[in-house]
Amino acid sequence: MSTRTASAERIATVTDDEDAGDSGAGATARPRPSYVLARAAVRAVERVSPNFVRITLGGDDLDDFGTPGEVFDARIKLVFPPDSGILPPISPDTDDWWGDYLAVPEGERGSMRTYSVRELRVTDVATEVVVDFVLHLEPGLTGPASRWASTASVGDELLVIGPRRGRTDRSGIEYAPGAATSVVLAGDETAAPAIARILEDAPRDLRGIAFLEVPSTQDELAIDAPDGVEVHWLARGDAAHGLRLIPTVLDYLGDGDAGAEITVTDVEGDALVWETPIYSGLGEDVTGVGHATDRYFWIAGESGVVTTLRRHLVKDLGIDRAQVAFMGYWRRGVAMRG
Repeated sequence: MSTRTASAERIATVTDDEDAGDSGAGATARPRPSYVLARAAVRAVERVSPNFVRITLGGDDLDDFGTPGEVFDARIKLVFPPDSGILPPISPDTDDWWGDYLAVPEGERGSMRTYSVRELRVTDVATEVVVDFVLHLEPGLTGPASRWASTASVGDELLVIGPRRGRTDRSGIEYAPGAATSVVLAGDETAAPAIARILEDAPRDLRGIAFLEVPSTQDELAIDAPDGVEVHWLARGDAAHGLRLIPTVLDYLGDGDAGAEITVTDVEGDALVWETPIYSGLGEDVTGVGHATDRYFWIAGESGVVTTLRRHLVKDLGIDRAQVAFMGYWRRGVAMRG
C-alpha cells in the first residue's frame, strides 16, 4: 500500500483553524487534541492461530491516528461497549478522555483495556489499525476484551484512543534503545504483538535476539524481523506461565544455573511492575539514569514473570537499569482495568 503524501501528512497535523482556512490576522489557533479518539468499525476478522485473533479496525475517525514507521510498542486504549451495545459518549475534542470516561455511569461506560498495535496501515484514502487479541477463554480468565474479540464480526464498533499522527513526544512508547548496538526482547503472548511491531519498525541493520513464549507451536506467527535479529518462539504447552521464558533468557545471559530453580514472584500491591530507565513504579530514584550504550533489554508480559526476570537481571546479574525496560502487561488471576 502507498503511504500518504507529504502534503497529506501536513494537513493531518495542522491546527483546527488552519484546517478551516481561518489563519488570518487575529485568529487564535486551536491545536487539536494530542490524542485521537475514534469510533472505529471492524473491517476484517482473522483467526490466525488457536490463541490469536487478528482484527482490522477502520473508519474516518482514524484518519489522523498514529505515525507509520514509528509505532513500536505504543500503547492504545480500546473501549468495548457495555451489554446495551451503546458506546459511551466520550468527547473527541479534549485530551481528558479518561475523565470523560469515568464521568459515564459505570454500567454504561463499557470496558477499557490497553493494547498494542500489530500494524498501522495508511494509504492515500484510509487508515486501518490492526490489533492481535489473545483469546484467554479458560474459565476464570476470560475478560471483556477476549469475549468481544472471540465473537467480533465485520461492522461491530468500539472506541480507539491513541496518539495523533505527527506527535514527537513518543507518547505511550517505552521502547528506547538509544545508542545500544544490540537488543534483547522477551515476552509472553500478550507482548508478542508489541515485539513484532518493534522489530518491523526497527532499522533493518538492528542486531539482537527475541524470545516469545506462547501457548503452542501453532501460535508462532510471522514477523518481518531484521536479518540481524534472531527470533525464538517458546511453546509453553503444559508448563506454567513463564517457565519456558525465564530459564531461556537466563541461559542466554550465561546464568543457566539460576533457571534450574525458578520461583515466580510479583511485586506487592495492586500495581503491575513498570520499571524503565525514566520511570519507576516502585518509586526508585531514576535521577541521572543514563541511556543504554551497549545492549538494551525490553521485557514485558505477565507481571510476576517480568518481576522475576527483573530480579535476576538487575540484582543477580548486575545489569544497569539504564539498559532495561520491564513492563507488566497483566497479572494472572486478576481482571485488569484500563
